[in-house]
Amino acid sequence: MSSPLFITFEGADKAGKSTQIRRLQENLLADGKPVLCTREPGGTPLGEELRSLVMVCRQEKLADETELLLFAASRAQLLRETIWPALQEGKTVLCDRFADSTIAYQGFARGMDRTFLDTLHHFILGERWPDLTFLLDLPVEESFRRLHRVLQETHEKNDRFEEEGRLFHQRVRDGFLAVAQANPQRVVVLDATRSPEELAQEIWETVKRRMAR
Repeated sequence: MSSPLFITFEGADKAGKSTQIRRLQENLLADGKPVLCTREPGGTPLGEELRSLVMVCRQEKLADETELLLFAASRAQLLRETIWPALQEGKTVLCDRFADSTIAYQGFARGMDRTFLDTLHHFILGERWPDLTFLLDLPVEESFRRLHRVLQETHEKNDRFEEEGRLFHQRVRDGFLAVAQANPQRVVVLDATRSPEELAQEIWETVKRRMAR
């Protein structure tokens, strides 16, 4: 019997991560595989409180260092309270964002020291990185177009990161692609402009191959 996988989904805002996580969950359950879905930041009661602190726009400017450490705290709690126990129980874990987002957002876009980020990740994760990561790659202009449409339809407000400009999000995209290039055995880059059905099929085929190893 194959070991459960820890699978993460990364990419730009409105790249379709939630849709693909839901479809993969459905495929896994239909195949008789127990599965847990979670998200970052969040995924635990404490993590959800931290999410509200780091994502919501507020009058007080959040220092970059504070932002980083709030994400790190949420991740540490999520791993120990949710992800690691689920894997030990034999469940495949699907997580919406993980440590690669820190590299892309805080490392590449915020310009924080990447050697320190590596040290921080080692402190929190040890050697337990995801087994498989799907990067839903989307051009910045398409991400903004989708976001604008969603905001018009739902009347929701931007979060702190959606408020950032195009240059910031281009650096985020460059960061994700750099992570993928450095980790070709783990990160699968997918063109997020393709149809959700095509993406879901490719993701499912990739997961089945990985599980069969």
